[in-house]
Amino acid sequence: MAMTMTGEVVLPADRSIVWAALNDPEVLKRCIPGCEELQKISETEFQARAKVAVGPVKATFNGRVQLSDIDPPNGYTIAGEGQGGVAGFAKGGAKVRLEEVEAGTRMTYDVEATVGGKLAQLGGRLINGTAKKYADTFFANFARLVAPTEAGASPENA
Repeated sequence: MAMTMTGEVVLPADRSIVWAALNDPEVLKRCIPGCEELQKISETEFQARAKVAVGPVKATFNGRVQLSDIDPPNGYTIAGEGQGGVAGFAKGGAKVRLEEVEAGTRMTYDVEATVGGKLAQLGGRLINGTAKKYADTFFANFARLVAPTEAGASPENA
């Protein structure tokens, strides 16, 4: 089953800060819902493990993510796939673009993904709703981590 998702978010931070965070595995791990492990294994590749729940199906996905079309600090293309055992598989990619705006940095994304196995049997509405919820959570976490902190506050407490 295929799905697409597009969106944008304005982050209250300079583009260079957003770009650095998009390439920092520790920042990404803290932002991705259910992420248990995210390791950078080369300049363009990450290995990941995340627990995912879509309706009644819960699984741990193991996979790899590859970056391409890297254009610092303007964006990149990300592609990956993961296996979730009997729950099935997920694979896809996204084009991520960064643009300076008055309020900080606008991040836009275009995602294409395919799921198979038990996940695909759940139906498009449930899968798309869950994907949107995960994306919203990621961007809320990401915005909190890249936003400038007040004097005396540490990013760990943000």
